[in-house]
Amino acid sequence: MKSERSSGILLHVTSLPGKYGIGALGTEAFRFVDWLTSARQHIWQILPLGHTGYGDSPYQCYSAFAGNPMLIDLDTLVQQGYLPEENLPMGIPFASDFIDFETVNHVKWPLLKKAATNFLYQASGNSRQVYNQFCDDEAHWLFDYSLFMAVKEKNELRPWWQWPVEQKLRYQEAIDQLWNELNVNAELYRIIQFFFYSQWLSVKKYANERGIKIIGDIPLYIAHDSADAWCNPSIFMFDGNRNPIWVAGVPPDYFSETGQLWGNPLYNWEVLKSTGFRWWIDRVKANLKLYDIVRIDHFRGLCAYWAVPFGETTAIRGEWINAPGREMLEAIGHELGELNLIAEDLGVITPDVVELREGNNLPGMKILQFAFDSADDNDFRPHTYTRNCIVYTGTHDNDTTAGWYKSAKNEDLQSMRDYFEPDEDHIHWAFIRLAWSTVAGIAIAPAQDILGLGTECRMNLPGKPSGYWRWRLLPGQLTETHANQLARLTRIFGR
Repeated sequence: MKSERSSGILLHVTSLPGKYGIGALGTEAFRFVDWLTSARQHIWQILPLGHTGYGDSPYQCYSAFAGNPMLIDLDTLVQQGYLPEENLPMGIPFASDFIDFETVNHVKWPLLKKAATNFLYQASGNSRQVYNQFCDDEAHWLFDYSLFMAVKEKNELRPWWQWPVEQKLRYQEAIDQLWNELNVNAELYRIIQFFFYSQWLSVKKYANERGIKIIGDIPLYIAHDSADAWCNPSIFMFDGNRNPIWVAGVPPDYFSETGQLWGNPLYNWEVLKSTGFRWWIDRVKANLKLYDIVRIDHFRGLCAYWAVPFGETTAIRGEWINAPGREMLEAIGHELGELNLIAEDLGVITPDVVELREGNNLPGMKILQFAFDSADDNDFRPHTYTRNCIVYTGTHDNDTTAGWYKSAKNEDLQSMRDYFEPDEDHIHWAFIRLAWSTVAGIAIAPAQDILGLGTECRMNLPGKPSGYWRWRLLPGQLTETHANQLARLTRIFGR
């Protein structure tokens, strides 16, 4: 991947300020782009934009392609005439500093359905033509997703393996009957996706016109309860009853003594290979429409993946199984050209992972919070970096820098002091300055680190199934002073 020396901010869309309980693709998204511009930043990195399911995690979504309806901006739908202004939830006391996902879903879903219904019966000829083109362009996933969600709603949101057996196993007669019964509701889900894609691509266009690229995230695995697993069972390791044989995770590591048991179904790589990796090519192509650069989460799983027998309660019992990542990336590159991809190469990294990353000229990741321990061969220390990497003060899975500093071991703090002389009264800015000063091609800081926020504002703690992803910016919290300070460092270090 070719990139100019640059820098930016990691902030998921859900964390933007806004009136209706969750960040959205409206005024506040455009304002954040303006703030990035004033801070001389050229990167906005976000987490997956998918339709979240269990635990509200953007890494566990109902589709590898569909966008999160909760990010749709209601005010924009009012301006377009699809939602009456009197329907806006003005009297609900949404929290401003965190997301109450249950309340947001309860309030927004009926409004999105109302707007979609109004579009279905009232949209102008031109709008309907644009919508029909969207359906044609996204047909390879959109119709499967829309039926999946409509059937899920019919079955009181239960996961698909708890549906009646003829629906679970997709008997053709049952599928035909479901289409006849649920066709209108399925179309409402397609219209809601049209709203999402239209709004997000408007935000992306606005950012790109101001010299800002979007880095998006693609989870390696899909959620078990997803349209992808229900509609494409042959590409996953399922038995005859569509139960997983193995599930995904990682062995014990920095984040967890018992590993992380994600529970995602694993790919049947032989079947994928026999199709020329068609599903993966379509997935990467779709993500490169949404983002300028795509980070592949858990990149090492393209070399070998940790397979845990279905039914285990931890990830301790598992085994490494090889994956055909080289052939897959070759197939993607052959069809899509140069790969604007980033390899999330954290965790247990073996030489074959490095070879796969370097062989495809993909930048890896460096985390400053990992740099200051007593290990002599620590390759997170800045003097070991090459240009083809991305340095982060921390990621969405780390504590905030201020939180890290407060809880760090004394020997790690001494290692930090021996390495450089930070201003410990403003440790977040010391880490940002160090990241920006490195040779790494791209430097990224989470918005929490710009603000010097503590552990209570952490975005995620790996291995915890719920209770995270909730942090939000307050209105006006990112100020002109913050922008000026970041712009100064960006100018000094040529980013």
